[in-house]
Amino acid sequence: MKKTFRTSWKKAAAVTLAAVTALTLFGCGSGSGSTPATTAAAGETAGEAAKETAKETAEVTMVKVGVVGEYNAQWDTINELLKDDGIQVELMKFTDYAAPNRALNDGEIDLNAFQHKAFLANDVAQKGYDIVDIGDTIIAPLSIYNNKKKISSIDEIKDGDVIAIPSDLTNGGRALKLLEEAGFIVCDPEKGFVPTKADITEYKVKIDIKEAESATLANILPDCAAAVINGGNAFTAGLNPIEDTIYTENVDKTTNEAVPQLINVIVARTADKDNEVYKKIVDAYHTAEVKKTIEDAYQGAFICAWDDAE
Repeated sequence: MKKTFRTSWKKAAAVTLAAVTALTLFGCGSGSGSTPATTAAAGETAGEAAKETAKETAEVTMVKVGVVGEYNAQWDTINELLKDDGIQVELMKFTDYAAPNRALNDGEIDLNAFQHKAFLANDVAQKGYDIVDIGDTIIAPLSIYNNKKKISSIDEIKDGDVIAIPSDLTNGGRALKLLEEAGFIVCDPEKGFVPTKADITEYKVKIDIKEAESATLANILPDCAAAVINGGNAFTAGLNPIEDTIYTENVDKTTNEAVPQLINVIVARTADKDNEVYKKIVDAYHTAEVKKTIEDAYQGAFICAWDDAE
């Protein structure tokens, strides 16, 4: 057994040595040389591709834009338009209107696009934010959406019916002006564009006006006769601005002097208002491509408000 084991061991060692020698010669000898060259070329190609990818990534300028709601198809179009400029918008989604201006002011995002000019002016006045609008976007008309189980037209609203409106000052005042326009109440004219419930001087129909955060109005509609909801929140909730409304805000600037304050805007920190990248984003928004996206995607929920869109 010992002799057999020793002989087998020597044979195995010889085979192993031969294999190692062959591999060494294959790797270092003159042979065909194709495998090492191919490997080196592949390595160089992969390295170049990695460098190119890293270069492309480094050259993309990311811009964080705060939004509220699920009506953002226009930003996909904007990103397509900005590819050649190496700019990409990253949407930061918020669930309420109070957060995006604070986040912008504090430097957590670069821009936001969710509010109209009246809301911005009020937030700046109330909270001292150092932010400013840098470009017009859309108008999102307010409409009265009815609870179809209770009423089918504006004329069916009666004494005691609950009507829900936004709780924030600017949109709440805007909703009260809409109810005034519809013939339900009269507001103190001295309060202008932003009256409160305390400024109602007459109820022509004794409706019960309830206030709630804008984003929740569609959810509480089943508990009301109707609710005053803006186009963005209505679209997010799956409401159709044509089929599901019984009265819509007048957004004709020739007959409604408040319309210029109802225009939604892109907002930046004041120090960044002349930022060239941000200007390119505004310019991309103000294109025929974006106008078409808005018209196709939202079916009348929004009206393009920049000058070239008309």
